[in-house]
This record gives sequence, structure tokens and C-alpha cells, in this order.
Amino acid sequence: MKQSVLVLLLMVLFSCNSKKENKEIVKTQEKPNILLIVVDDQGYNDFSPFESHDKTISTPNITRLGQAGTVYTQAYVTAPVCSPSRAGIITGKNQFRWDKPASWGPGLPNDVKTIAEYLKEAGYQTARIGKNDLGRNFHKNDVREYPLNHGYDEFLGFSAHAHDYWLNSQSIKDRTPDPFGTSALLGPLMHNMGEKSYEEGYLTDIFTDESIEFLKRKRDKPFFLTLSYNAVHHLIHEVPKKYLDKYNVKEIPNYEPDSLVAYGKHDAGSYSAYYDKYSRVGAINTDDLRKYYLANLNCLDDNIGRVLDAIKEQKLDKNTLIVFISDNGGSPLTGSNNAPLTGGKYSLWEGGIRVPMAVSWPGIVEAGKVETKYVSATDILPTLAKAGGATITDTNIDGINLFGDAKEDRLLVWKWQKTWAARKGKWKVTNANENHWKSEPSAQYIAPIRDDLTIKLFDVENDPGERNDVSAAHPEIVKELETAYNAWCEANIIK
Repeated sequence: MKQSVLVLLLMVLFSCNSKKENKEIVKTQEKPNILLIVVDDQGYNDFSPFESHDKTISTPNITRLGQAGTVYTQAYVTAPVCSPSRAGIITGKNQFRWDKPASWGPGLPNDVKTIAEYLKEAGYQTARIGKNDLGRNFHKNDVREYPLNHGYDEFLGFSAHAHDYWLNSQSIKDRTPDPFGTSALLGPLMHNMGEKSYEEGYLTDIFTDESIEFLKRKRDKPFFLTLSYNAVHHLIHEVPKKYLDKYNVKEIPNYEPDSLVAYGKHDAGSYSAYYDKYSRVGAINTDDLRKYYLANLNCLDDNIGRVLDAIKEQKLDKNTLIVFISDNGGSPLTGSNNAPLTGGKYSLWEGGIRVPMAVSWPGIVEAGKVETKYVSATDILPTLAKAGGATITDTNIDGINLFGDAKEDRLLVWKWQKTWAARKGKWKVTNANENHWKSEPSAQYIAPIRDDLTIKLFDVENDPGERNDVSAAHPEIVKELETAYNAWCEANIIK
């Protein structure tokens, strides 16, 4: 059966600071295949499609992906940590609509639809490969949070915050006293309603291999593939040797449950202790931490290149829409670089919520363009739904179609534990304070000008590093944004 033909009337905004006139692009073509690549904890300055980026990184394939489409310099996620942020990405909503505490574990309510559900209804074959983390009901396949229960036909990966990169077998799980004893785990991957054990292999490679196998299948439907890498999340030192050699850092032994070496304050056999030891600055000095991060990122980039090559080899490149995004800002504890942004993962400073993002679609999305208007990860759902011919039935979507009419000076809001923020136009008001578990941050970390819960105002267009609090000079803007934030919360957060 041939793919159905869809007439897509897409208005793509080619605006810049000089306010050029909008241009319409009208295309008649098949529904696109869709690939959503989500990476974990990538630093803002570690994104090579940006003109100004850290030159120590080696990511030619991420550069290639960015050059093929439009790069967004002011893309925001809905939370500074993975579980709530990923909920926002797949639902097109601020997850604190239903998660009133604004917690690490928003979950996924039965009445909140996902992009996979919308595209499946529109005739797509759907698959998720990699990390699945909505903060609740980890390791279970009979819950709403499990991909097969929110729109995906297939799933291969893990359902937790993190997974060991090397230890993916049933045998290691059987020998480990606490395989699920922390926010990270080890052992076989979840595969549909069962498990799949890998005696050998590196997790980033495995996710890529499985994605390429998916791309090679013959099908009579367009596909929606979510490829959700756990790189470059902890454990950052776990990287194939050729990358460690490139950056001149030593191999650190993998976790071994029978080892007599104490990993920390817990028993030697505890995976929790091993994970805790190597997810902090200390056991790895800050100079080496950056090198492990660069090695991990280089490996991730090579794997993204393999996926892009497979798309071309399968002759899918002319009609595949690709979205690339990091789930939150780079972590202060891995050696990531968020410059010039303050802070990072765990806080509502720009470094925690402004992330790398790029969108490509040959003939539709302008290649080589840098978009400076601010956008949200909630925009991904309405954009992909429109491209795939899906009808959004929810009237409370927070995102907008990136291919449609732009909303100038739109209000964006954030709520994270005891902190909040709102942005409208160039202004951002926030009571953000830092929270990286009070651990020593890596050398790339940029500390905030003030670490407290007082209200601060920044012109983030001209001061993206949030170095100049202008709240005293503009009390009327503080009041306007605070009022808008409170009104949004009153109208939208479930009581």
C-alpha cells in the first residue's frame, strides 16, 4: 500500500531581528517519517551547530544534522531534570499542570495524550528505543508510563533515570544484590512485554544498532521513531576505550558485585554505592571529568552519524523530519559546558532549561538557518502532529506549531519544586536558586550572581548569562510577569 498523500500547507517563519516579511511554503507530498532524537544532559555550549561553541568537542555528525535544518538558540524545556522535562516533550504540556508539587516524578495521567498516540491514530508505526523516564512506576510494563501503554507499538530500552552503559546482561543482574537499588540500574533491557539480555556491547551502540534495524524494515506506513539516548548522562566515565585513549583518560573498572573493593559508604556489593561514587566530582578530578564527558559525547556523535547514514542508505532522507533536543541543560556534575549560561541541570537558571535543539525536513525546513526567537519543547507535539496529519483534540496544549504562525512575546512559565520562572519577550523573572545536591561542581560550571529565593529580573536576550539583575530598575515588569505567572497557574494547575 502506498503511503497516503497529504497536502501540507506550512507557513515557515523566516524572521530575524530586522523583521523580514514572512514567507509561505506550500508542499504536496507524502506524510513524512519522523525521528525524534532526545539526548541526556548535553551542555548548551557543547552543541557544535551553534556558531559559538566549545571548540574542544568533536561532534561532526551533530553539526551535519544542524546544518541540514534550522537550529534554535533559545529553545526551552519545561523542567531542569529529565523526568518532568520528558513528560513535557511527549505531551506538549507543562507537566506541572497535573504534577502540583512540581516534582521529579510527574508520571503520565490516563487523560493526557502523547505524540505517539496522536501519530498512531494518524496511521504511523511507532517505536521508542532508549531511555523512558517519566519519574514513576520504573521497571514496570503494566502501567501508563510504559511506552506500549501510551502510543508506542514497540519499545526497547529501560524505564528509569539511568542505566549502566556496559552491564546489560541477565547474568550481571543475577549477581547484583541491588540491580534496581538506585535511580540507575543494570541488567537486561525491557523489550516490549519481556526483556532482552546483551552479554556484550555498549549501550549507546546497542540503541543505535536497534534503531538501524528498525529503519531497515519494510513497511507500508510512515514511522515515528523516538530515539532516546542516555548519553551524556552519568556514568560519564563509561566509554569505549578508543574514545578514552583519544582524550587521554584511563579506564575505570566496571562495577563488579563480587569485588572486595569498597565503592563508598555502602557495602562493596552495592551497585548504588558504585553509581553514587562515580556520579560526583571527587573520585574523578574535574579535569578528567571533562575529558570523560568529551569522550562520551564523541561516541554519541558517532552513533548519531550511523543513524543519519542509515536513513540515507534506506533512501528515507528526502522525506524524514528529524527533531534533535536535549532533555535539560548540562549537569554541573559531569563536566558539561553551558557557557555563557548560568547554572545547569537541577535549577531554573538558563543553564538548566535552555537547551540545544535543531529541526530538519528537506524542502520544508530551511537548511542552515539559525532561529533566535524563543521556543519551547512543548512545541514539538503540535509541530509533529501537524506534519503527520494528526488532529489534536486537547484544547489545553501549551506548545505551538513551529511551522505555523509565530506568537510574538508568548508567555512561558516554569515551576520546579520551590522555584518558579516566567518569560515574556526579552524579560525573565525568577526566584531560581541553585540545587545540585550541594556537591562540588565541575570546572565548567558558572555560578549564579546570587543564590537565594529572592525574585530576580533579567533581560535574557542581551544578558543570557543572567549576570545583571534589573528588578530594582523595572519593578513594573516584575509585577507584570509575576501576575501573568500566577494567573496562568490559577487557570491551569489542577487543584
